Amino acid sequence: MSVTQGRKATRLALWAAALAVALALAVGAPVPASAAEPDFSIDLPAGVACAFDLGVVGTGDKRIMREFTDQNGNVVRLLSAGKGFTLTFTNVDTDESLTLQSNGSVERTTVNSDGTRTVVSTGHNVLILFPTDIPAGPSTALYVGQIVYTVVDASGVFTLQSTSGRTTDLCALLA
Repeated sequence: MSVTQGRKATRLALWAAALAVALALAVGAPVPASAAEPDFSIDLPAGVACAFDLGVVGTGDKRIMREFTDQNGNVVRLLSAGKGFTLTFTNVDTDESLTLQSNGSVERTTVNSDGTRTVVSTGHNVLILFPTDIPAGPSTALYVGQIVYTVVDASGVFTLQSTSGRTTDLCALLA
């Protein structure tokens, strides 16, 4: 694998992890850490999601997901609703952690004709923005309210369009 292919594979893996977090993170109040077997675990290097190495573990996804297709069978809309993962975020450098219990969210995704996707998420959602996103990360935030963002391409560049409600900087809480 070439360096470029390796970077693309790493970016795609990080994008998939961030998308999993963004799609499934209907979270709210801090709770004690769970002993349940994790559904996913990702480690994001310093400068990607926070200024420090950030570990994210998710357990207990309870969402319902639906796909809507056009007459040709092409997916044109996605709907996800319910309680997502309980998430534990860990500052790997200090071992400080924060666990957020799922409180529920609804996510409506429209597949645009140019291949981009526009996502409207309401409820409790965590969004991780990378340095290549707009606005540029690193940032990891809990949004309680609504967020609207566009996923531009397969490399996973997110463009945050708007937010309303309350925002909590999870990196600052773990620093």
